[in-house]
Amino acid sequence: MRRYWLLFAQAVTIALAAWMVVAAVRPGWLEQKPTQVQVGAPGKSVPMLQAPPRAATGSYRDAAAKAMPSVVNIYTSKASREAHPLLKDPLFRRFFGGRAPQDEQLASLGSGVIVSSDGYIVTNFHVIDGADAIEVGLADGRKAAATLVGTDPETDLAVIRIREGKLPVMVLGDPEQARVGDVVLAIGNPFGVGQTVTMGIISALGRNNLHINHVENFIQTDAAINFGNSGGALVDTNGHLLGINSAIYSQTGGSVGIGFAIPVSTAKSVLDAIVKNGHVVRGWIGIESQDITPEMADSFGLPKSSGAIIAGVVRGGPAARAGIQPGDILVAVAGKKVLDTNEMLKLIAQLEPGASVPMTILRQQRETTIDVKVGRRPRQAP
Repeated sequence: MRRYWLLFAQAVTIALAAWMVVAAVRPGWLEQKPTQVQVGAPGKSVPMLQAPPRAATGSYRDAAAKAMPSVVNIYTSKASREAHPLLKDPLFRRFFGGRAPQDEQLASLGSGVIVSSDGYIVTNFHVIDGADAIEVGLADGRKAAATLVGTDPETDLAVIRIREGKLPVMVLGDPEQARVGDVVLAIGNPFGVGQTVTMGIISALGRNNLHINHVENFIQTDAAINFGNSGGALVDTNGHLLGINSAIYSQTGGSVGIGFAIPVSTAKSVLDAIVKNGHVVRGWIGIESQDITPEMADSFGLPKSSGAIIAGVVRGGPAARAGIQPGDILVAVAGKKVLDTNEMLKLIAQLEPGASVPMTILRQQRETTIDVKVGRRPRQAP
């Protein structure tokens, strides 16, 4: 019996060795041959070759299948054709391809992402702005009336809600772990043709000073984003939500490889605030600032170029009452380092109004910590 087992083991070893040699030298011999199929009526059939089924390599089908059910179409209707004044702004139109969302039409079409089993959907503010009625079309064919929960024009985000059961919920990703060059998928309903998935990479992170929103921290991507994709999902290769597609840079109305998405971290904070308060409350101390350039640092003899120089102080505002003066350099807020003006605005916006917060300033090359009682940021006009 032992002899038979030894012979069997030797035979298996020889067979595996032969298979490896053939796989290395003549891999084509191991490929499954196409099968011949007949097309047409008996006697008049046309012989054709049918490729055998095989697993797709380099495909993102799993990520798309995971994320697509959670992306919805949003239909809005208005009683008036009167457009919002912002839609007439040439710069705003520039970022929307010369055609502003909802301009010159009674019904508009956009996208949204289901982020809660309770029916909360995150979309863009400009998708539902001024709508008298909102309807949501789910990927499974269901349609439901939606109610507006709240908006945040400063980030161009809005939250709506539907009352439906068994809703597919998008899993939130971590945009802080995203890097330039990562593959991403954009999911939405471009031009109303139906749900569409496009692929690209992350082209840049932390894009700001684009003058699209008051609060900007965009993920830039070359995944095709077109009119109707607004409010849709930007997902990673695991099908997890990284951002809400918001705008494109185009002079033709079509994608030219420069699209912008709002990070999901921003969308989540806005969602939480709207669900809790009905609107977003941001901290404010009443200052105007500008970035410190290396040339400015050399000119004023500053030891470092990070921080934000205080260019102006609102009279009677929180900063003025605390003793902050024009020319001071804000280097830290509540112990968190200020890298530039955008970082400063983000840190201050996250503060709780009414709280007393330590802020570190540099004055005449000496650091001083001042406690500032944070105020509530005035609501910005969209």
